[in-house]
Amino acid sequence: MSRLRESYFLMKLRALCKFCDVEATSCMGEGMCKVECNKTAICEHEEDVCVTIWRKKDDNVTLETLCHDPAKKLYGLTLHDYKGKRCEMKAVSGMNSDFFICSCSEEECNMDVFFTTNFSPDHHVVAVVLVSLMPLLVMAVLVVASFYCYRVFRKHQAHHGCKKCSPLDCSDARPIVLDNEGSDSSSTLANNLNHNMELLPIELDVLVGKGRFAEVYKAKLKQGSSVREEQGFETVAIKIFPCDEYASWKNEKDIFSDADLRHENVLHFLTAEERKVQRQYWLITAYHPLGNLQEYLVRHVISWHDLLIMGSSLSWGVAHLHSDQTSCGRPKVPIAHRDIKSSNILLKKDLTCCICDFGLALRLDNSLSVDELANSGQVGTARYMAPEVLESRINLENIESFKQADVYSMALVLWELISRCSAIGEVKEYEPPFGNMGEHPCVESMKDSVLRDKGRPEIPSSWTSHTGIQTVCASIEECWDHDPEARLTAHCVAERFNDIEYLDKLSECSDTEVKIPEDEK
Repeated sequence: MSRLRESYFLMKLRALCKFCDVEATSCMGEGMCKVECNKTAICEHEEDVCVTIWRKKDDNVTLETLCHDPAKKLYGLTLHDYKGKRCEMKAVSGMNSDFFICSCSEEECNMDVFFTTNFSPDHHVVAVVLVSLMPLLVMAVLVVASFYCYRVFRKHQAHHGCKKCSPLDCSDARPIVLDNEGSDSSSTLANNLNHNMELLPIELDVLVGKGRFAEVYKAKLKQGSSVREEQGFETVAIKIFPCDEYASWKNEKDIFSDADLRHENVLHFLTAEERKVQRQYWLITAYHPLGNLQEYLVRHVISWHDLLIMGSSLSWGVAHLHSDQTSCGRPKVPIAHRDIKSSNILLKKDLTCCICDFGLALRLDNSLSVDELANSGQVGTARYMAPEVLESRINLENIESFKQADVYSMALVLWELISRCSAIGEVKEYEPPFGNMGEHPCVESMKDSVLRDKGRPEIPSSWTSHTGIQTVCASIEECWDHDPEARLTAHCVAERFNDIEYLDKLSECSDTEVKIPEDEK
């Protein structure tokens, strides 16, 4: 009951808004439209208001719903009229597409949006007038252009011979800037976040993680940073690679730089930087204070509801990587992660998972030859390697083989979730899959267990006494099948979690009707 009061108190303080990533929509930007978003969120900050953005570029029409602090810019824009009760759409020019935005402060007020700048019913008359005026407009443009060229020419003549500039060095496509010590550094940008093409002003805080190739620091963005001012990021994570791990940094940077990778269950990437003074390579991403999934499971026993959130979000994240199209239907290159494990999965504050560490990831481009795929080698963490990867017998003729190996690894992570879930009854201390193999088992010892003995982590009979757990266990067993072709796809696992959540809600509603006394109803 105290948790209910706390939730209610938070809801009174913070806005309740529709909150979905960019999604395709049937709204054509006229009259009133209802947002096709089935997710409602309590905004993270007390100052946040509800926002909806409508875009149209060519035949691609999308809606984006979110929470945002009106004191901060969003996509370079300042929010106006956010104190109103209705989400009144206003057109914005110069955004490389038809762009409308609205904001409001009432509960879920960004669900219904109203366009106030529609064309009049007689818009065809306007079109006829515009066509008639077209020759005059063309003439006016030509006159202005001629005058501009004349002025530029005269200015060039006036300054000719006064000063000679050194030719531009175009040998490196990355922008070069000078730091305080006068040494050159470069910054490779993604997702158009760092508009100034300069190194971000960053203050490293504490070391929060260390892997085979890099160290991860919590850091703060200083005042004046474009990412801080426009996107609201104050605290970030910095993954720092030493100079001899350039290949790992470049591979992860190239994977992250694909805009189609963006997904709520994939770590949000900001930018990559080459710090030549420190002889380091940086990846800058969103920071998640709960840390990775393995650390969380060591410290916490999770509820059945927590397991559903974590398992569903993990499987949707892997499904997005493996998919050949975005949620909007736009074609994308599938990606095999090749090192899925609980320590490579971060937890957000709402306990949803986001996948990180793409240093070993592989873009499954159809143009890749068998030799190029073969050169990718036997990679990953031995404990989580699929049988065919341990045996170096992955089918290079079929790119689906790499996805099937990811699904095997994902099944082991799902097993870890169940092993720490209170719904199974007695919960033991955290132990990784194949915990009897030691802390860092080698490939050869894992071959003996997984290939020779056909071993898998134990699923005790007591786990299956819970209907939901039983269903998840059945999916796990299909995902770690010895035959890669017999395994489920990540998308199928995600859909099964959706079904489980739906049935779970029906069961809760049924139990509530039976157990709640009449006076409390």
